[in-house]
Amino acid sequence: MTDRAVQTLTSVALACHDLRKTFGDRTAVDGLSLTVAHGEAYGLLGPNGAGKSTTIRMICGLLEPDGGSVELASESVGYVPQDLALFPTLSLRENLEFWARMLGIGRRERRPRIDEVLESIGLLARAGDRVDQVSGGMQRRLNLAAALLHRPAFLVLDEPTVGVDAQSRAALVENIRALRDGGTAVLYTSHHLDEAERLCDRVGIIDHGRMLVEGPPEELIRSNGAADLYDLYLDLTGRDLRD
Repeated sequence: MTDRAVQTLTSVALACHDLRKTFGDRTAVDGLSLTVAHGEAYGLLGPNGAGKSTTIRMICGLLEPDGGSVELASESVGYVPQDLALFPTLSLRENLEFWARMLGIGRRERRPRIDEVLESIGLLARAGDRVDQVSGGMQRRLNLAAALLHRPAFLVLDEPTVGVDAQSRAALVENIRALRDGGTAVLYTSHHLDEAERLCDRVGIIDHGRMLVEGPPEELIRSNGAADLYDLYLDLTGRDLRD
């Protein structure tokens, strides 16, 4: 375990114990336990249907567990869902204005706080653009910004890079790394091991709602016989696909 991931009772931001959830005769989450420390990024990885989103929704209070417990050290939680929580015909700033009002941020604080989060994700210059006129990657970054308006102590992200290009993925990961380095606890779900390797202090790999393995990403890679990860480009057209 890395130094960042060393936990004490006072440093734990999230503790889940024996979480369970069924839908009819299907078990979505089956006795899942995990902890996340303040200033730690924890990656929850697994295939579609593994139980990642169901776990996230129980942690955020959007779904009631059938069993187990969720303990949060702070009520200040930011949630970034898979779906974009944005109004496409409003500008970037207008979207954040709406969410700032929903979060109860006062009028005097609202404008500087919106500028702050837009600056942090590199979109302040595009604040007046409509959401449906910017790229998918920018929309994903704005989705993150909406969750940061109230300065959450714990940030939960459910596959925040789905459907975006590699450059936008890298920008999002760097934004989240900066938040982690500033002391924010991060719980992050993804299909991409390379993202987890760059961002996460620890990862848990789940399937069928159960924890299969957990630990620092570099240790999991070594234990599975892979010392390095490589990008493979298949040139079927005669073009250099790295351009």
